Amino acid sequence: MTSEPMPLSVLDLSPVPTGSRPSQALHETLELARTAEAAGYKRYWLAEHHNIPSVASSTPEVMIAAVAAATSHIRVGSGGIMLPNHSPLKVAETFRVLAGLHPDRIDLGIGRAPGTDQRTALALRRSREALGADDFPEQYAELRAYAEGFPTGHPFAPISAQPDDVPLPPVWILGSSTYGGQAAAALGTGFAYAGHFGTLDPAGVIASYRENFQPSDHRSTPHVILALAAIVADTEERAQQLAQANALSMLRLRSGRPGPLPSPEEAAAYPWSDAERAAVEEWAGLVSVGTPDQVVADLQSRAKAADADELIITTNIHSPAERRHSFTQLAAAWGL
Repeated sequence: MTSEPMPLSVLDLSPVPTGSRPSQALHETLELARTAEAAGYKRYWLAEHHNIPSVASSTPEVMIAAVAAATSHIRVGSGGIMLPNHSPLKVAETFRVLAGLHPDRIDLGIGRAPGTDQRTALALRRSREALGADDFPEQYAELRAYAEGFPTGHPFAPISAQPDDVPLPPVWILGSSTYGGQAAAALGTGFAYAGHFGTLDPAGVIASYRENFQPSDHRSTPHVILALAAIVADTEERAQQLAQANALSMLRLRSGRPGPLPSPEEAAAYPWSDAERAAVEEWAGLVSVGTPDQVVADLQSRAKAADADELIITTNIHSPAERRHSFTQLAAAWGL
């Protein structure tokens, strides 16, 4: 008897390719979600980013509703809701509504980063005091209390998030540093590590989370989802061409020149400087690139080294059809 393969899921940022309308990326997300469900992926998570021309996923709660309605059984969630950008009451209400509409299918992934630059974060949070506040544990406790009740005498005790006949969905705390793992361990939640851009060794962060995990009313044992980037194509040559376009997009974003996701042809024609090539080489190790078997072997190695329970994969490819093909090839080679 063969064992079941480790679950694979999808993390979608609704990438905006050059030459297309940003709103079209939202419709491509729905197409990819249907493809992912048919291919056997476990979860489909939507990210929260703001003021980035290559990313249309600014309101994951809206996209969760659309994706859940367009599919039938795949779990759908946020990867994540950036909690400091929002009122905890509004998040509790939103996700109780989603849970009521789609029972046992919704995940609530939350993070504490702004998902944008400081100017846009200020516009989101509306005050410099809110921008500088470091009160994530308090925000999390308030979020929970709107569904489970405040202590007697609390000024918000009369308030509950409606509809109040459904629980909050399972909560996952996201992180790209040690803080996320520490918070998830202390609060007794699942943990999702952003290995697709985090600069720390996932193994150390995950080991610390497991060692320090405190069981809660909602989760008795630790559970880790590791986010990784992957690009799969029929040939290694094509995969490298797609990866070069993704690298150019990252270069532009990190150097303050963000724009839509370039095509492989744009990346091939770009006048790369030696410094830019060196920078891209440093980031290349964060992405698994190649044929289906090559990528599967690399992802399995990363998952084992990190001691992950699940993988969630993000893929940025200019052509939506090639992006869907990447995910279907990966699922087949993985054995979903």
